[in-house]
Amino acid sequence: MKKMLIALDDSSSALRAVEYAGVQFAGGNDLRIGLVHVLPNLPAIFWDEGHILSEEEKRERKKVVDKWISDRKAKMDPVFRKAAEVLTKNGIPAGQIATKSISDSTDVAQSILEEAKDGGYQTVIVGRCDRSAKHMLGSVSGRIVQLGSGVAVTIVE
Repeated sequence: MKKMLIALDDSSSALRAVEYAGVQFAGGNDLRIGLVHVLPNLPAIFWDEGHILSEEEKRERKKVVDKWISDRKAKMDPVFRKAAEVLTKNGIPAGQIATKSISDSTDVAQSILEEAKDGGYQTVIVGRCDRSAKHMLGSVSGRIVQLGSGVAVTIVE
């Protein structure tokens, strides 16, 4: 069985990566596709305030952080649905598509590659966001290419 991981965010380049995969791998009965989103780093407002937190403060902070994470995951639900819809329209059965959000990351590219390795994915597909002449690849896609040994990487413009 072939396994492909598509990194998603709410950008148009991520959707183009999904469209590319849908067209290129349409009708693949032996294909499993993972859609993964890495949540952004926790905002500074949630960091330690420079003192040791009491147990009550820890519980309250955890509630706020958990809500922030839940809200960010909920924001990605329509993106996951749209991506799955694009894939299924191209003949990839819904049962062959899985989704995952990663919330404990400090490095998006590294988290995507760890997910690829841990999940046994042979290919990672990402959209290229940074289109400046100064950078051939966006920062995340560039790091995935740089660090992604042992996995095929496709960058979709």
